[in-house]
Amino acid sequence: MGKYGIGQPVTRFEDRRLLRGEGRFLADVRLHGETYAVFVRSPHAHALIRAVDIGAASAAPGVLAVLTGADYTADKLGSPKAAMPRKRPDGKPMFAPGRPALCVDRVRYVGDPVAMVVATTLDQARDAAELVAVEYEPLRSVTWTADVGQASTAAVWDECPDNISNFIERGDRAAADAAFARAARVVKRRYPISRVHAQYMETRGALGAYDPGEDRYTLHIDVQYPHRVRNMLAQNVFRVPEGSIRVISGDIGGAFGSKGWQYVEHRLVLWAARRIGRPVRWACDRSEAVMADEHGRDNIGEVALALDADNRFIGLRLDMTANIGAYIGSDRNLLTPFTQIGTVLGVYRIPAAYLRVVGVLTNTNPTAPYRGAGRPEAIYLIERLVDDAARELGVDRLELRRRNMLAPADLPYRSPTGPLYDCGEFEKCLDEALTLADVPGFAARRARSEAVGLKRGLGIVNAIEQAAGTNQQEYAEIRFTPTGSAVLLMGTKAQGQGHETLYKQILNERLGLDPADVQFIDGDTDRVAFGMGSTGSRSTVLGGSALWFAADKVIAKARVLAGHMLEADGADLEFRDGSFRVAGTDRSVTLKQVAATAFAPGKWPKGFEGGLHEHATFLPQSDTFPNGCHICEVEIDPDTGTVRLDRYAVVDDVGTVISPIGLKGQIHGGVAQGAGQILCEQVVWDRDSGQLLTATPMDYAIPRADTLPYIEVKSHPVPTKLNPLGAKGAGEAGTVGAMPAVMNAIMDTLAPLGVKDVPMPATPEAVWRAIRGLPSP
Repeated sequence: MGKYGIGQPVTRFEDRRLLRGEGRFLADVRLHGETYAVFVRSPHAHALIRAVDIGAASAAPGVLAVLTGADYTADKLGSPKAAMPRKRPDGKPMFAPGRPALCVDRVRYVGDPVAMVVATTLDQARDAAELVAVEYEPLRSVTWTADVGQASTAAVWDECPDNISNFIERGDRAAADAAFARAARVVKRRYPISRVHAQYMETRGALGAYDPGEDRYTLHIDVQYPHRVRNMLAQNVFRVPEGSIRVISGDIGGAFGSKGWQYVEHRLVLWAARRIGRPVRWACDRSEAVMADEHGRDNIGEVALALDADNRFIGLRLDMTANIGAYIGSDRNLLTPFTQIGTVLGVYRIPAAYLRVVGVLTNTNPTAPYRGAGRPEAIYLIERLVDDAARELGVDRLELRRRNMLAPADLPYRSPTGPLYDCGEFEKCLDEALTLADVPGFAARRARSEAVGLKRGLGIVNAIEQAAGTNQQEYAEIRFTPTGSAVLLMGTKAQGQGHETLYKQILNERLGLDPADVQFIDGDTDRVAFGMGSTGSRSTVLGGSALWFAADKVIAKARVLAGHMLEADGADLEFRDGSFRVAGTDRSVTLKQVAATAFAPGKWPKGFEGGLHEHATFLPQSDTFPNGCHICEVEIDPDTGTVRLDRYAVVDDVGTVISPIGLKGQIHGGVAQGAGQILCEQVVWDRDSGQLLTATPMDYAIPRADTLPYIEVKSHPVPTKLNPLGAKGAGEAGTVGAMPAVMNAIMDTLAPLGVKDVPMPATPEAVWRAIRGLPSP
């Protein structure tokens, strides 16, 4: 293993240029003659559009076009549709209303786009957008998940008066019913999970250009999966060959699952560019982002746990209502929490379970994957329920967990809700975390807090998630140059995770290449042949495995040429540390020398195909299951309700650790986002008017640097055998454990005061009210 190989603490190669301001973000891309787009968005949660007058806007200085939904329809452009085979609970087909590119007759949430103004300058476009006169007839709306299903609730769509779009079931209902029938104790709870926004550092944007000579579109965007965007635009919108569209994603200032492939602005800037004959740029304003983007979470879980007389878990039921917003623009809006809720049984043996998740429509932005995409919700539900069960039964929460925890000897284990856990040492992670967090010293710290009038509590959580799904392959390509350097092309897409470092470490481990001799490329559909992008903690597992197999092919081909160069049989060569050696001798040749020879025809053996460039794909046969233990310690001021995170420790099993420094960064970021949702983050609408109340950072709070304590992270790797790296994925692990860990710590603090529950987010006001028995704000 070299100093750059797998497992080495390599500082990120990409940071040098990023810290120097030499990144290539969307705002750094400039095209000749580019123009600027601004969208006119609905100020109403629900309203009929009676008229759209664009006359004054069209005549404004610098305006090149004012486009509406009628224009889009007239140009016969298409839109993607949901294709997942879902039904409603009554057996009827799923009601999946498509999302219009620009609304024509009705708007269905605050921020729904109605018109697009394109002008020579951004200020001119903004001024003209103010002149677009839209006559609305406001209608009743529903924005709160808890209100769906009430008799008086407004219908988002007239064709679907009950607002129920679809549902899924998992598990065995009859077996769960039987378990509950024989249970000695049943613990039931209702846990709402709030709606959040990704709040990435770089807001979304798009820059579209059209070349009439080639009849070809080029789209610069900040998305996680450029090839999927290209495919969708070619097949569903413009109905052209995929080669007629190029999508380029450079550096991205955060995405977290929310920068998806179906946003309407992508197609609209390309369409506008074709119409006016000049490139069109749209950059989302920070105050526009919460209105324009998809959101995450927003569901209510009613969950019950059945226990026998020995306090062993024997059954679980979950009835969840998931708010999916006003539209289902593609299958993406059907992914969360539906497809990932199966891990709601956690790391525990629960022999019978039945899950039912109902997707409901509201006058809100569509929801879609956001860091964890259903997995944080699943672990939040089970880990809160286990803590509440321990309190209700009067037993120790650690003992209750240990009694029901799956042991290594139980694995592989097929959960009754579907997931197949292949490996893990769950109790060892728990034990190591208890030591790392100094839980034995907690009583003394609590006493010190009490002495100064503060309250202290401890949250302990066992987390597991389903990652690196089996329904998508990934691509990697290695191209050597005549000088022996290499180009690495990956189908995944970095958004700040450190992919360049990660993949160069794998390449160094396999081929011995100096990272300085490797050019890293991703995010360009003209340069990278194929890719499914980065989501669901898949990049290391799938992308890294594809790279592993591409390296195998490089070694196999290079071995033939190396044998010729060394006048030896290729089978007698050893490959190690970037060199081929004749076994038992000191005769060797470096891979770099072999690569250069691959471009020198006079030095080839007979039948050798020149060049050295190989590619591979990897399709996993089973999901992986990263897991671990999170322990959070909080201090609360009962006079103000202020919650302070004092200590945080994580022991994680993400399988083989490729990049230790990058892993810690991923865990830290995930914990911050999970803690932020519990403490302060929430998208809120006025319940009566449907007006968005948290449109800007003045109202939508996010955690700051001083919100978080120092986060101790320790790895307990149990490599999986499901891929050659032994990796399980790490991108979302921090968030999966953080949400229940922080809330359990808060509840552990407040339970002695008689508090039964605190709403999410646990703001100072919410905590203060809970302590005093007052209703939630």
